[in-house]
Formats: sequence, structure tokens, C-alpha cells
Amino acid sequence: MKNDQTSSRFRTFARQSQQSLDLLHARIHKNTWLQIFTAFTRCILAIGFIPASLPKILHKPFTSISAMDPVGAYFKALYETGYYYDFIGWCQLTASILLLLPRTAHVGALLFFPIILNITVLTNSVGFKGTWLVTIMMSIANLYLLCWEYDRIKSLFIDRRTSSSHFDKKYAWLIPAIFTLGGLGVMVMMLILGIARYDQISLRSILPLMGAGLIFGCVVYLHYRNMKVGPAKPDGIEIMD
Repeated sequence: MKNDQTSSRFRTFARQSQQSLDLLHARIHKNTWLQIFTAFTRCILAIGFIPASLPKILHKPFTSISAMDPVGAYFKALYETGYYYDFIGWCQLTASILLLLPRTAHVGALLFFPIILNITVLTNSVGFKGTWLVTIMMSIANLYLLCWEYDRIKSLFIDRRTSSSHFDKKYAWLIPAIFTLGGLGVMVMMLILGIARYDQISLRSILPLMGAGLIFGCVVYLHYRNMKVGPAKPDGIEIMD
């Protein structure tokens, strides 16, 4: 009973907090100067990534810094990774194009963030003079864009599904049991693929696999028991001027 009351209070608090955020976000969106600033931020971030993406797409060195320098050594090693180097360039270009298009700007901001965050950590860790400050500012600008897109991306973090998964609790043991037996299946696959030999099979080699399967099965069951299913419930929140 006490747990139900605590859960109910938490849901009420979460709902009220979401409504407050929705109202605040709606009012911020109506500010003309912030609208212009958002358009500027999207464009400046996109333009900043395009020149950096082209050398990678064309598979040309990104910088002429000597390999004796930590920064130069990193970019030389990155250049020699082959198509991974090209892949980074295509990701940067894709994020830039998505940011420039209003309809897909929220997707661009989501794609842009892990890329710029990685670059920020890199430039700070190797001491890339001057660039470290620029990348920090770009990361902050990207965070601002993610906050601006709160209404479009909040469904990624706020579960509005109301129905629980339907699974008879008396069969709760079934999911862990299946994955426990899956440990034996892994051993069979290892034999088929030649990763293990028949003379290596013993109880000591099978039990760890079955134990890992049991633990994983319990994790899957707990996740399944607590997840929500069905269509998402509309917010139903009216924004007042």
C-alpha cells in the first residue's frame, strides 16, 4: 500500500513537472529573438562541420600537423583507419544537412551531439590549442538546440504508454530458463564454428555459460515486466498565452 502511494506521488510529480516544462518551452518558442538565435545557431554549427567533413569524405589528411605532435599523431592514425575515416566525414556532413533543414533539425541536433562531444573530449585531452575552446562552445550550442527541440525529442525519454506487458507471472521462470539453456546453445555454436574442441568440453566450461544465460534471462524478464506497451498517450496539455 505504501509503495502504491509513493508510486502515485511520483507519477503526479512527474506529470506536473512535465506540464511545467511544456509551458515554459512553449513560451520560450514564442520569443522572436530566440527564434532568430536558434536559426543562427543551427546554421553556424552546420557550416562549421561541412569544411571538416569534406577532407574525410575525399579521404585526404585533415591536418598538416606533424606526427611528432600528439594532435598530429592522432589524426595520422585516424587517417589510416580506412573507411572509418570516411564514415566520420559522412556523419558530419549528414548532421550538417539535417540541421540546415527545419523539418529535420531535431534529428540533426541529436546526431550532431555525440560527434561534437567526442571532438570536445579529444581536443581537450590532447591539448589542441585554441580548438578546445571552440569545441566546448559548439557543444554548449548543441545542448541549447536539444533543449529547443524538447517537444520533439521528449518522447525518447518520457514514456507515455499506459499499458503494461501481458505475461502470466506464474511463467516468470520461463524467460530465464530459456536463456540458461541458451548457454548450451552457445557451446554448440562454438563447436560448429570451430572455436572450441570436443576435448575442451567439461562441466566447468558449460556452467559459466549457463550462469551467464541465467543472469541475462533475469535482466530480460525484469525489463519486460516493467516496460510499457501499446500506442503512446497524447499529452493533452493546453498552452495558454
